[in-house]
Order: sequence, then structure tokens, then C-alpha cells
Amino acid sequence: MEWSREERYQRMEDVSEASIVKLAKKTSEGPYRQTFHIQPNTGLLNDPNGFSYYNGQYHLFYQWFPLGPVHGVKYWYHVASDNLVDWQDLGIAMAPDTTYDSHGVFSGTGFVENDQLHLFYTGNTRTPDWTRIPYQCHAVMGHDNQIKKDAEPLISDSPAGYTDNFRDPKVLKQGPRYYCIIGAETSDHQGAIAYYVSDDLTNWTYQQAIQLKGNIPTENQGFMWECPDYFELAGQGILLFSPQGMAPEGDKYHNIFQSGYLIGEPLDFATGEFEVTERFNELDRGFDFYAPQTMTDPQGRQLLVGWLGLPGVDCVTDEFGWAHCLTIPRELSLQNGQLYQRPVPELAALRGKEVTKAMTLDNETVVVEDFTARTYELKVAFNDIKGTRVGLAFRQGAEEVTIFYYDLVAKKLVFDRSQSGKSVTDEYGTIRRCDFSEETLTIQLFMDESSVEIFVNDGLEVFTARIYSQLDQNQVAFFADGQASVIATQWEISNKEAI
Repeated sequence: MEWSREERYQRMEDVSEASIVKLAKKTSEGPYRQTFHIQPNTGLLNDPNGFSYYNGQYHLFYQWFPLGPVHGVKYWYHVASDNLVDWQDLGIAMAPDTTYDSHGVFSGTGFVENDQLHLFYTGNTRTPDWTRIPYQCHAVMGHDNQIKKDAEPLISDSPAGYTDNFRDPKVLKQGPRYYCIIGAETSDHQGAIAYYVSDDLTNWTYQQAIQLKGNIPTENQGFMWECPDYFELAGQGILLFSPQGMAPEGDKYHNIFQSGYLIGEPLDFATGEFEVTERFNELDRGFDFYAPQTMTDPQGRQLLVGWLGLPGVDCVTDEFGWAHCLTIPRELSLQNGQLYQRPVPELAALRGKEVTKAMTLDNETVVVEDFTARTYELKVAFNDIKGTRVGLAFRQGAEEVTIFYYDLVAKKLVFDRSQSGKSVTDEYGTIRRCDFSEETLTIQLFMDESSVEIFVNDGLEVFTARIYSQLDQNQVAFFADGQASVIATQWEISNKEAI
């Protein structure tokens, strides 16, 4: 179904309550609804926003168009949690209801200061001739979770040298000063990150674009860098962003858009220089991951949540009136010049019925009949590996199968969803690969109703994807073209309602 501009820019208050109830019923009764991931009640979810810890809870917002599975006028929706597992539905946080966000409350960040949660976001507007004017806006939330927007924007339009693709503010503090980095497209259509400085969170002065120095490519950097994020780990600076327009290179950059990071010396905000020591690396090697956002929690952990989806492509659930979800929370660490991502340990609270199996494979495939769960966590360790290939098959049945394996000859991890069930994105390929040359292979896999997140070797690599399989295709099998010893544990995840 094609949506007209008028339909995409309808607001909830413009349609009848009966229409919304009908859409919610269609969504809830359709297949593929998640069990433990954050998902929309109706319509389209995209970027995570405002990820923060405030007033004793984790707060997470997401962009949301409520009236259908398309990118229309965006709201912010609000959920909160005491433990990163059980999320409370707090409803609409911000609606597109002012002059400066009339055509969408776009992405932004949360920043706690003076016992308030400050929310910085891009207000999207359009003139009568449909020219976009972006505004960087500010709102404040108190202990009652009520949000009040400022009457005026903090930053109006984009500076000279940039297009109207100027959005997604991330605010951070270094010393006594505050900095705001913003994703941008330059006038000559190159991706960039602009930044501003403030002494009071209210008055902001443009500085320049961050200047990348050192180990950086000069081509194939994309035309727009969305959702910038910056933090420091182990004395190093990490710059996250989501470039649009990168061409595939070997096994890399095969999704419509990418998300990744640069590592370097700590960013010098006085000069705007970032000395890069490790080149751009994709955060996730799978099919469906974009616009991640991080925060530092009271334990000092750097936590990440991403959009389990991508812009610019359809979704299998479109016919049921909704699209997309968020990833599970991940803890980041820096090891050997690479970001590791691990599921937060709090997710162990989801574990139900437990089954463990051990086996020795010798040029064979073994189906584990006792692994019967539909939604589950699975931990697998492959040891004493010899031969050409070892791996596992899941969501397997007479008609469908998803395969993940280690190709020891090519020294690559391979994720194959060519037979995983329904798909609408095959034009971007059905197999993902990345380099891998470890002596052992460990996998921690989270299988929800219609998504999988695969963490390899304690978070060295991650593969994320939506999987739309039939209800009776649930076998798990292990295989080796050669030999391997395997120990695997499956925990069922059930009776948990996602929101």
C-alpha cells in the first residue's frame, strides 16, 4: 500500500479512536509479535532516543509513527525499567505539537543535570513548499515523568556549509562545558559531525565539524552521518555514527545503510580534532541494525540499544499495521582495538526451562530433540575444532532453516537466512560474512518470535536479524564438516509480554 504525504502526516488526534482501536487489534492479532523485545503497539518504531538513567530508573524513548508501518510524522514514545528487562509503558512522551517540531519529533538524547532529565532533539519542520528546516530543541522531565518543551529552539536551521540533513543531537559534558554533536550532510554531500559548545545548556555556539585525522579512508564515507554518539573507554575515544550511502566493500556494508564506529585518541573539543587509530568498523554484521544509542549507567557501564530495523526498506509485518523493534541492551567494552558487545547480565532473569546437551560431532549433523522452545536463549561452545566447517542450524523444519557457521577454510563467520521464511529485503542479499580466525567458537543467541541476536566469542562479533518463520519450524541442530566437541544450553523464554 502506498501512503500519500497527507496520510503520512496525519496525527493521532486527527483520526477517530475507533480507527486506532481497530489498528491495535489488527497488530496484536497478527503473527510475529515479539516476546521480550520493545516493540510498538501499532505503527512504526525506529531510532532509540533519550537513553538515560534518572530518578532510579532506566528511561528509553523511541521514534514512533502510530498510524501505520511507514515513516510519517514522528512522536517520541516512553518506556522505563528498574532492571533493563521489565519495561513499563509510559505512553507518548512528546508529540509534534509546536511550531518547531510540527513535522516530527526527530531523534535526540537524554542528559541528567540538576536532578532533571534534559531531552535534546531535532524538531522537523516543512515550509508550504516542503522545504525542510531543522531545529535543535530542548525539553525537561522531572520526577513525575511529565515533559515540558522550551518555547524556543536552542539552535535554528543548519549552519552555512550544510544541507537540511542536520539532526540527532547528542549532548555530553567535559569539564565545566557542555558539547552537542549533530549528524550532518555537508553542502558537497559528504557525511560529517558538527558540534556546538555551551556553558549553561541553553546558549549554544557553533564550533565546526569534527576533523578526523590519522587512519581514515578518503572515499566511501557516505553522504550523511546520522545518530552520532561519543564516549570514552580505557582511555580511548569512540565515535559512533550511522553513515548513509556507503558502497559495499568485500563482506562489508551490504545493508541499505550502516552503523559503526571509529576509535582514536580522546576527542579534543578545543580544536575539534579526533586522531583516529582504528578505521571504521561495523557494529553489527547482520541484516537489521541501525541508529544505536549509548548511555553510562550508575555502575559505570556503557550500555547500547539499537533499532532492530533499517530505514528505506519494507518490513514483513507491514501488512499487520506495524514495523520494527529495539535490540536487547548490550554492554560495551574496548578490547584489542575493537568494541565488544555483550548482552547485559540482567537478561538472565528471562530464563525459564533449562536443557543442556553435550556431544561430539564427526562429519555429521545432530538435531537436539530436547531443544523445543520457540523463543529462547542459547549458549553453545565448540571446542577441539578440526575440518572445514562447524556451526548450528535453528528455526529448522521441513521447509525452513537458518544457518550460522564458522568456515575454517575461508576463516569467516557466515550467517545464512536464505531459507529462513518470509522476507522483503532479498535485494540486499541473504548471507552475511565477516573475518574470523579464532581457535574456539562460542555463541550466545537470543531467539525471539521474529528476531535473532547472535553474540560470538563473548561479544567479539554480533549478528542481528529479523526472522519470519513458520510456527512449527523450531528444530536446533549442530553440524561439523570435520570434528568438534559441543556443549549447548537452551533456556526457554516465555510468558513475558513485550511492549
